[in-house]
Amino acid sequence: MPFVDIRLAGNATREQKAAIVADVTQSLVERLGKAPSAVQVVISEISTENYGSGGMLIADRAAEPKPGEDANAAVTSR
Repeated sequence: MPFVDIRLAGNATREQKAAIVADVTQSLVERLGKAPSAVQVVISEISTENYGSGGMLIADRAAEPKPGEDANAAVTSR
């Protein structure tokens, strides 16, 4: 029985998670010849405040300007 553990930094919608489960299941059915009912998939959503990389929380990285962006530019929404 295949057991797949997927960890996501941040959140996904219910529809996205359902599609991931369907895609992963179908892949194991095709590649390993397993019955769909034998495939177990767990999705864990990890808060970006509880995950770090390169010495920095992912939540803090999201706040950094991307290359080519002006860090001092004002962002306005109307």
